[in-house]
Amino acid sequence: MSENQKEANLPIAPFPKNVVMSGIRPTGMIHLGNYFGAIRNYVRMQDNFECYFMVADLHSLTTHPDTSLLKNQVKRVIAENIACGLDPEKASFYCQSHVRETGELYLYLNMLAYKGELEKTVTFKDKVRQHPENVNAGLLTYPVLQTADIILHRASHVPVGKDQEQHLEMARNFVVRFNHRYGTVFPEPHAFNFDQELIKVPGLDGTGKMSKSENAYSTLYFGDDNDLIRKKVMKAKTDSGPTEPNSPMPDYIENIFQLMSLVSSDDVIKKYKSDYDNCSIRYGDMKKQLAEDMVQFMAPIRQKTNDLLANDEYLVKVMKDGAEKAGNSARKTMELVRNAMGLNYF
Repeated sequence: MSENQKEANLPIAPFPKNVVMSGIRPTGMIHLGNYFGAIRNYVRMQDNFECYFMVADLHSLTTHPDTSLLKNQVKRVIAENIACGLDPEKASFYCQSHVRETGELYLYLNMLAYKGELEKTVTFKDKVRQHPENVNAGLLTYPVLQTADIILHRASHVPVGKDQEQHLEMARNFVVRFNHRYGTVFPEPHAFNFDQELIKVPGLDGTGKMSKSENAYSTLYFGDDNDLIRKKVMKAKTDSGPTEPNSPMPDYIENIFQLMSLVSSDDVIKKYKSDYDNCSIRYGDMKKQLAEDMVQFMAPIRQKTNDLLANDEYLVKVMKDGAEKAGNSARKTMELVRNAMGLNYF
């Protein structure tokens, strides 16, 4: 890189256009919130962008160091995402640990990250409270590894929710520091969700959202059988119903209508909304309808997941093909990085 280029802060190589990158931790089964909050968008993105979707097995080690179940968990995540519509022929779908360049870039970026800023991240503080016996360096530098994952493909589009916005801001900071010190190698990543607000799927208990780490009985997993789906939905929080026409809905009743809006027909939703407004709603009937609509939506994805899990040869091929595609991208990036940093000694 010439001094003139460095002074002008020009990119060392043209930035690739429309590169999307996101990661999925292999901890727990995929649930309804994962699908409507992220995976459905991934499926849309793969037709219009160069996509890298990663199973974040290294990230999972920060809180789940026991690897005895990891292989099966990784394969389940791959199977569930494919069952939800992700196409390995269109997107690079790979396992984080299979792309060795990740660790090298992670090391370089750690030299640009400072202890004070890492300790201030909300997720680090939360994990310290949840796991005070396991405050490891990987947990502290989680945002650095996350940055390495993103910029390893020189991605500029990152589909993230509100809970990851701080990490993405830190990623931009690390990119700015690297580019300022060594020359412009990386574009600054930004949140990208088709300019749409992400859907937060409410929990069945009327509080919070569906989550892997919250009450399992409040969350609908794609691995749940039909009877368990029905049982969970029927336990959703309700009350005795409105006493006056057109009454405002309590949050937990709004939650049920929101869940219904994801899987039920417009006519069904309109019918129960009308029943609510004229004080004739029967929540038991409404929940039975919602339960059956959930079963109809989720059962085919569960069946396809099980079929894929029974085809180990195919899942291994998906991982190998994804690692090759992601590895090719990573090697090109790291050549730029080493040259910019002056680590090309021969």
